[in-house]
Amino acid sequence: MQSADSSITKLARRVVEPMGYELVGVEFFPRGASSATLRIYIDHERGITVDDCTAVSYQLSGVLDVEDPLPGHYDLEVSSPGIDRPLVFPEHFQRFAGHRVRIRLAEKLDGRRRLEGVLRGFDAGTITLDADGRLWEIPLNDVESARLVYEFQASGETAHNEDD
Repeated sequence: MQSADSSITKLARRVVEPMGYELVGVEFFPRGASSATLRIYIDHERGITVDDCTAVSYQLSGVLDVEDPLPGHYDLEVSSPGIDRPLVFPEHFQRFAGHRVRIRLAEKLDGRRRLEGVLRGFDAGTITLDADGRLWEIPLNDVESARLVYEFQASGETAHNEDD
C-alpha cells in the first residue's frame, strides 16, 4: 500500500472523500517497463457496489489524466476492500480496535515478521497488538501490511437429535 502522505494517496483522497466514500488504500504494481496497475480501495458504511466503483473510477480518471502523476501506461482499478480489509491509515487502527488482525512487518521484531492477534489500540504512531500471550508495541512505520482477519460466526442454531 502507498503511504498516507504519498502524492497518489493524497490525490485519490481529494477525489474519493468529497464523493462520500472512504479511501481505504492505494496500491501501485509495475508490470514491466511500460505498464502498471493502480488499484484504489474504497468503502462506505452501506457497502460498495459496482456502480460506486464506476463512479469513482470515472472521476479519478479525469483527475489522473489532468495531473498525470504516474509515468507511462497504467490500468486503474477501483475496488471494495473485501472481507480481509487492509488497515493503512492511523484512523483504521483506531476504528478497528478489538478486532483480529494479521500484520506483516518490514523487519523482524523479536524474531518475528508476521503476527496475528487482537488489535488493542493505536496511540502516538504505535499499534498495540495482543498476540501469542503478550502485548506487542509496533510502530506504524514498521508495518509492511495489516489486514483484518474475518472471523466466521456460528449460526447460533443447535442440531437436535430426532430421538429427543
